[in-house]
Amino acid sequence: MRLPVIQEGDPRLRNKSASITDYEPKRYRKFVEDLTQTMYEEDGIGIASPQVGENIRLVVISTSNGPLVMVNPEILKKSWRAETAEEGCLSVRGVFGPVKRARSVTVKFTDRDGKKQQLDTSGLFARVIQHEVDHIDGILFIDRAASTHQVDQGEKHG
Repeated sequence: MRLPVIQEGDPRLRNKSASITDYEPKRYRKFVEDLTQTMYEEDGIGIASPQVGENIRLVVISTSNGPLVMVNPEILKKSWRAETAEEGCLSVRGVFGPVKRARSVTVKFTDRDGKKQQLDTSGLFARVIQHEVDHIDGILFIDRAASTHQVDQGEKHG
């Protein structure tokens, strides 16, 4: 079921999300499926639980191998090298702006099956992880953007 994506101005987007201390795959299965469906139907490449009004530390990222569920993601290391690229957000419709982020990150998390994982990532994947971890910390990309600009809602942006 597609979930409604809340928009900037909703205070739930600004709250730091609670860690999931009782993660059981069966218990969260329906929510993970709904969050994933919402991400794909909204043409997103990532989505965080606060964007659908749930202040828990759970995100989904679209990868070439399918959706990657990250429970309690924690960035352990960021590269000193950074790059600036334009970002947008499902919760800040029609607004884009350049954001400087680390080129690579190491992240640890629990996967959808309840297994502990650690990944070294770079490029767009690292950028999306940083963007989604910001969401669960109550930070929006517009807080980090050097500037922002409006884009006509009729235009498609990836």
